[in-house]
Amino acid sequence: MREVYLVGFLRTPFSRSRPKEPQRDVFHQIRGDELMAMVLEKLPERVGIKKSDVDRVLVGCAFPVWENWAYGGKSPVLLAKFPVEVSTTLMDMQCASSIITTMYAYLEIASGMADVVIAGGYEHMTRVPMGAENPYVARNEKLLSDEYREYDMRVGFVMGLTAEKLFEEAREKFGMTKRDLDEWGVRSHKLAAKALEEGYFTGEILPVEAPQADGKKVIVDRDQSIRPDTTLEVVEKLPPAFKPGGVITAGNSSPLNAGASAVMLMSKEKARELGVEPIAKFKSFGYAGVPPNVMGKGPVPASKMALQKAGLKVGDIDYWEINEAFAVVTLYAIRELGIEAERVNVKGGAIAIGHPLAASGARLIGTLSRILQEKGGDYGLATACVGGGQGAACIIERV
Repeated sequence: MREVYLVGFLRTPFSRSRPKEPQRDVFHQIRGDELMAMVLEKLPERVGIKKSDVDRVLVGCAFPVWENWAYGGKSPVLLAKFPVEVSTTLMDMQCASSIITTMYAYLEIASGMADVVIAGGYEHMTRVPMGAENPYVARNEKLLSDEYREYDMRVGFVMGLTAEKLFEEAREKFGMTKRDLDEWGVRSHKLAAKALEEGYFTGEILPVEAPQADGKKVIVDRDQSIRPDTTLEVVEKLPPAFKPGGVITAGNSSPLNAGASAVMLMSKEKARELGVEPIAKFKSFGYAGVPPNVMGKGPVPASKMALQKAGLKVGDIDYWEINEAFAVVTLYAIRELGIEAERVNVKGGAIAIGHPLAASGARLIGTLSRILQEKGGDYGLATACVGGGQGAACIIERV
């Protein structure tokens, strides 16, 4: 197996999606595949190579229906004006879609089938919403019948209810409290706001010119969900979002967002040939299935698999990016794996930055690679829970 390096990372800002008030989303007039195309067009230039040097583009999307239908991944690649010879594939692993595209990019390069692969993902949760607001997604109602009762899909189909279920287990197992969730939500905003103020995100964000409802165009160059003024007092007063008396609120959950992100992977030999400076080495990956009604457990077994395949232990990982679909997911993984919280999501997480589903995985990996460079850490692990009851994780090593 050949050595594989991460050589580039780029993303759009993440907007704040408003399915019922689309004009409030700064990206409401831009399609998701167009956001993806913007990133794809600029990433080779950022790395210092030509588009014709790219062998493959693997695109992720959690809701690849309606206008998100990407013709096997080819639409955003053509919009980005790549040569027609560049092959593409569209992949769906829900929230881990661009983790899985990165995994497959690694495998294609490591096996010698390709030398340069871009892996990424996009989502537009205003234009192509999730749940009942999307008429083009029809879940199979058979899974709600008594025949499949063991899967508890009445909970498993509703992400917020799976978070409530996971909290019940975490409360019994670890003594976790709602205050723990709310404090983590505030932490996410404070760390992201600090990183924003310091200009950290400018190193990974591609500014987007976005037309607005009034006909004007604005330059969007920052994530729209970060709230520097968030306080614990405010967050604790927010009402339950998914069930009466529940603990999952808008303050300890990720918002709805739109955005796109991508990483570029390259073989060691090709990087030398093209004179490209690697950022990180792809070390290993892991995946797992868990009960759908506690899908937030997924990062734990997926991370264990990635660690085992890399020959590493939890204590060997300097920095972690654990996707904050809900605060309880991140906190559950921290406590179950025995991670030092100070090593997790040090630039804030999805609760503040946003979680445009298929775009999140590449953001986690790309941001993690930059954190390792900035702080001098050796190893980083990025992981996400997955709707339906899965987890995905990958480990990178600083070059």
